[in-house]
Amino acid sequence: MSNDPAVVIGIDYGTLSGRAVVVSVADGTELGTAVHEYRHGVVDRRLPATDAPLGPDWALQIPQDWRDVLRYAVPQALADAGVAPERVIGIGTDFTACTVLPTTVDGTPLCELEDLRDRPHAYPKLWRHHAAQPQADRINALAAELGEDWLPRYGGKISSEWEYAKGLQVLEEDPEVYARAQRWIEAADWIIWELCGRETRNLCTAGYKGIHQNGRRPSPEYLAKLNPGFADFTEKLEHPLSAMGTAAGGLTARAAAWTGLPEGITVAIGNVDAHVTNVAAQAVAPGQMLAVMGTSTCHIMNSDTLAEVPGMCGVVSDGVTPGLWGYEAGQSGVGDIFAWFVNSGLPEDYYEEARARGLSPHELLTEKAAGQKVGRHGLVALDWHSGNRSVLVDHDLSGVLIGSTLATLPEDTYRALLEATAFGTRTIIEDFEAAGVGVSELVIAGGMLRNPFLMQIYADVTRRPLSTIGSEQGPALGSAIHAAVAAGAYPDVYSASKSMGKINKNVYLPDEERARSYDALYAIYTELHDHFGRGGSDALHTLRNIRNAAAS
Repeated sequence: MSNDPAVVIGIDYGTLSGRAVVVSVADGTELGTAVHEYRHGVVDRRLPATDAPLGPDWALQIPQDWRDVLRYAVPQALADAGVAPERVIGIGTDFTACTVLPTTVDGTPLCELEDLRDRPHAYPKLWRHHAAQPQADRINALAAELGEDWLPRYGGKISSEWEYAKGLQVLEEDPEVYARAQRWIEAADWIIWELCGRETRNLCTAGYKGIHQNGRRPSPEYLAKLNPGFADFTEKLEHPLSAMGTAAGGLTARAAAWTGLPEGITVAIGNVDAHVTNVAAQAVAPGQMLAVMGTSTCHIMNSDTLAEVPGMCGVVSDGVTPGLWGYEAGQSGVGDIFAWFVNSGLPEDYYEEARARGLSPHELLTEKAAGQKVGRHGLVALDWHSGNRSVLVDHDLSGVLIGSTLATLPEDTYRALLEATAFGTRTIIEDFEAAGVGVSELVIAGGMLRNPFLMQIYADVTRRPLSTIGSEQGPALGSAIHAAVAAGAYPDVYSASKSMGKINKNVYLPDEERARSYDALYAIYTELHDHFGRGGSDALHTLRNIRNAAAS
């Protein structure tokens, strides 16, 4: 294997761009990379084709932006690596989820049909489309009332981000688009359709986002009680499911022309960006919780124990790696919150200082915040600016900050927001452990690794060692590892992860003095969390309703 010149390509489809990485099959060395920014980014205000306005909490995308990643990023990554296309034996992809779209029976996105270009529901709904919260609430309430056996596998609530809630929203707000949607498919599977010319479905998105448990989905009888027209919804999803690391098919001539790769090379089954990262970070053993930290955070871990964890996003057999239960939880806003704070406007002297010192505003605020003792700012925040994914599963919640005075500085608030996201992760960990699923180690991947101060906060707040992925391209590397397995270079993802994955062990260790100080702040966070999130006050929901009414 050490002399094998073969390479694989991993493609990570993120929220704003797609990244292609060329990876050595022998040892996981990343030989070349390229990024393609989506031309349309996140469509959350107006449709680009018609300028039609969108409502609150909408987030759409444009399928052509995803195709363009294949056309531009893949050839550029090969050129960057200096690798001949003939050396590529397989290609693997991962996607944000639940990012889902309606198509015709042959996979054509409905938004690309001329007569539907002005219909918002014809477009792909990005993972952070939260406008289906009313539908999610009804799905959860009816499932609880009827005792549906799948509900506990999702912590007692399914999310407005997922397939069924978004599908019900389409039916109830644009029945014609719903009727014309012959297939309702995750973007993770749709891009594979574009690559190999045939529809496939992966068990990861089906299990975590599509309510597929024990070989079945919600019954037509249950769906009809939500809305008589919804009884047939599962038919738009039904297709045999394939395990990750298996082959979806061969690269078509059309996709070969886009990418510059040889026709017929192996295309791996689609996967989710967070879930595919575990193998890249060698975080596949029970007790290793992987936190993929970027605009949001996904917490993924394996366990040999099946438990019902309140507020988790899901537990799926073989959902991450074969033979183990794969758990998912998450936080809807992390890096997005920090960016919001900086973008909302700092005093001009902060920008001037940052420019003069060659720092970004984030770097300057981090430096100023890091000089404080724990608790010096007198603040506690709730990290709900994009709602709460775990453990409350309520996207109608919003951010809270208490303790501010006329002496509060921007770095004080910024640090409180950093700490709030760490408190959110600790809440998730405690929820898992209370249910009997142990968490012994945190492994961090994603863009937030660039902030060592934030990483140390997480170690201190959670009182756990933090290991870090040894790659800046975790999802793309994970997709490449799955491509190597699908192409037959390794017998399974465990052996491929051992050879190709990268981890730095125990990079950040908790400090006992800081940890004790954070315990006091966390107690206040928990008080606020339960007061605003568990019925002590309905103020946040009321404010959301007032906002929505004023916007209509």
